[in-house]
Amino acid sequence: MVTVRFAPSPTGYLHIGGLRTALYNYLFARHNKGKFLLRIEDTDRTRYVEGAIEKLIEVLKWCNLEYDNIPIIQSQRLDIYKKYVDELLQKDFAYRCFCTSERLEEMRKNQIAKKQPPKYDRCCKDITKEESEKMAKEKTFTVRMKMPSEEIIFNDVIRGDVKFHGSLIDDQIILKTDGYPTYHLANVVDDHLMDVTHVIRGEEWLSSTPKHIILYKYFGWTPPVFAHLPLLLNSDKSKLSKRQGDVAVEDYRDKGYLQEALLNYIALLGWSTEDSQQIFTKENLIEKFSLERCGKSGAIFDIQKLIWMNGEYIRKLSIDELTNRAIPFIQKAGFDTSNFDFLKKCILLEQDKIKVLSDVPHLIDFFLKDDIIYDEKAMQKVIKKEGTSTTLSTSIADILKDIINVYSQIQNFSAQEIESETRKYTESKSLKTSQIFHPVRVAVSGRTEGPSLFHMLELLGKEKVLLRITKIIDTL
Repeated sequence: MVTVRFAPSPTGYLHIGGLRTALYNYLFARHNKGKFLLRIEDTDRTRYVEGAIEKLIEVLKWCNLEYDNIPIIQSQRLDIYKKYVDELLQKDFAYRCFCTSERLEEMRKNQIAKKQPPKYDRCCKDITKEESEKMAKEKTFTVRMKMPSEEIIFNDVIRGDVKFHGSLIDDQIILKTDGYPTYHLANVVDDHLMDVTHVIRGEEWLSSTPKHIILYKYFGWTPPVFAHLPLLLNSDKSKLSKRQGDVAVEDYRDKGYLQEALLNYIALLGWSTEDSQQIFTKENLIEKFSLERCGKSGAIFDIQKLIWMNGEYIRKLSIDELTNRAIPFIQKAGFDTSNFDFLKKCILLEQDKIKVLSDVPHLIDFFLKDDIIYDEKAMQKVIKKEGTSTTLSTSIADILKDIINVYSQIQNFSAQEIESETRKYTESKSLKTSQIFHPVRVAVSGRTEGPSLFHMLELLGKEKVLLRITKIIDTL
């Protein structure tokens, strides 16, 4: 059975690149009717962030990437790793290193000064087992694996045959002085014990793979199939980083991107279909995903395309679903959300303009509060006479007073009736519709743009519309 895993480190937030790795593993597993497992790689205690595991699990749940196991926590498995370290020591595939951090740093500086690649000089490799065991009782040590001086070749599904030469690779530390294994050992041991058949991970781990291949050889295990995904890049082709924008999945969630849209977009960063399809349901992605369609080149993260795609998904939501998803953002803005039906009507008028859910409070706020804020540019452009700041032009004032009279007479304050009576008034005064529509819009909403004017007036209701028009006449 195909078995894959997502193995993040709890060092803070989940990076967008990490989400793509999780997604590709998930899609591959589901496409092949296999297992998608979660493992938390927390053996680097210097980088561990309290609460990060819970956040990782929360984000995966928000993305609906369901894993098929109780998550494995590496820090709870130290005895297992020590057993395998001892096996390597016994077989002479590893050795204890007693070098101090000061010596290693001095060695590194000298190598750099001589323009040599920094690499451990194997000072402790030839210490006898007996002497090593004796020294281990008195000194702190790490354990290093012995890298053979041979060519290491493995096949990568995405990159084809990849070659490294062991003589150029450091004797990697596999057990630290604190008793915790390093990534390399714990990764290989757990992948074997979890029956992982395919390792799908980022390109940055490609150079680690020969070390892993050798560990599989030392233990007598069959390596999994490897697939190394291309980097995610900024628009300038630098590695995607927080310096140029959001990289945490939580940031996109909190700004109101839909998880469906985010996953759809992330799926296309390094993978494509033959027909260049852009919009996918989750089921579509599972059906069509294959590692063979993944590219080698770095994928540029285009925030504008993500915004476009998110808008496409928002327009496809039912108004009930969209309202439910928007409510947390409306509440965060400080508005009452108890009247669900009214919120639905407000949001429906603006659904085509919503790009992210955090847009919603601003788009509909004038429906939800009594005291609206008038945009000064809108006031200068539409209401106030050019060159004055405190008085209404006579024509605008007269028009708005007339509109109050017209609207007061409407019994059925519906969009159709309001439009009909407004147009009759416009014709009777030989005015352009813009001379009426724009001032009314600004008077009742405070802005020059918004939903269909007459549907907006109907939803606000006659009383509120008349109050707002009266207010703008009285206050200016």
